Amino acid sequence: MDVSFLGGPQPQRGVGVVAPFDFALDRELWRWVPDEVSLHLTRTPFVPVEVSLDLARLVSEHETLHDAVRALCAVAPEVVTYACTSGSFVGGVAGERAMCAAMTQAGEVPSLTTSGALLDALREIGARRIAVVTPYTKSVTDSLEEYLGEAGITVTGRAYLGLTRHIWKVPYRDVVDMARQAVVGAADALFISCTNLPTYDVIPQLEAELRMPVLSANQVTMWAALRAIGERAVGPYQALLDPAARSGPAGMAGPARLAGLAGFVAGDPAAGPVEPVVIPSTPLTDPSQPVPMPEQIPKPEHEAALAGSPQGPDGEPADGLDPAFGSGMGDAPYLDDAGGAPPAV
Repeated sequence: MDVSFLGGPQPQRGVGVVAPFDFALDRELWRWVPDEVSLHLTRTPFVPVEVSLDLARLVSEHETLHDAVRALCAVAPEVVTYACTSGSFVGGVAGERAMCAAMTQAGEVPSLTTSGALLDALREIGARRIAVVTPYTKSVTDSLEEYLGEAGITVTGRAYLGLTRHIWKVPYRDVVDMARQAVVGAADALFISCTNLPTYDVIPQLEAELRMPVLSANQVTMWAALRAIGERAVGPYQALLDPAARSGPAGMAGPARLAGLAGFVAGDPAAGPVEPVVIPSTPLTDPSQPVPMPEQIPKPEHEAALAGSPQGPDGEPADGLDPAFGSGMGDAPYLDDAGGAPPAV
């Protein structure tokens, strides 16, 4: 077949992505990318450490990022992004800025990180009070809250899974359950942390149910990277990306409505924040399939709490694994709006 009339290969704009060695959601990143843009991914070297503050520090060392960015420069991306939430917030706001500077110097190309992109996205939608969902342990979740606090963002409620590995296997249904548990105060938005947590298809569903913008780590990463080169991320019915969605159901949230939601979740319209609980787990499902959403938010059933085990000085379990999730895969999220420790028997 003669294709000479096509003029040969068409050049594409390029976005370089540095991802942690255990990143498994390449396909999800591509879903936010328009056809005229190509992603070029590279990974940090493997280190035998489970998801923790130690791992976040190791995969975000400047020398590691320098080498990764230099490798990406072979394909001449127009911008480079570090797609790791914990790795880019573990050093605080100053650490994130230093990371961007080191990457920019390494590749002589504009650089950004997931955590920096999150702050830009929150400014974009005018959110200063947010609910947070993470797959992390308590100490890593605490570090995220400290980072947000430095930037003037208040965390009104949070839920976390306590995972130390295999985060990409978490099904959409568990993400939805955590989101419902986290929204217990007058929040302007919900943030779902971790670039290894699948979120693309749940964002519009949660925005419709919770009546607020929902941001996720991969979403803000792609939004910021594409915006840096004058392109728009693709994400129908996602408030950050779609002006129609922002003025629709996701724009209907207000303090009164959310205060009522908090009481409804707690089981008493006049009640304050609920106590930490463990909610039931569901079998792993295919995260590429959307999860059917119920018509109203159910009341959580208080379950027997999971037993604890010795912890290290930074709040991590002494053996590197969360005691409730011996294999690294959790049974259900902890609701922890007060920043307290997981419940103990």
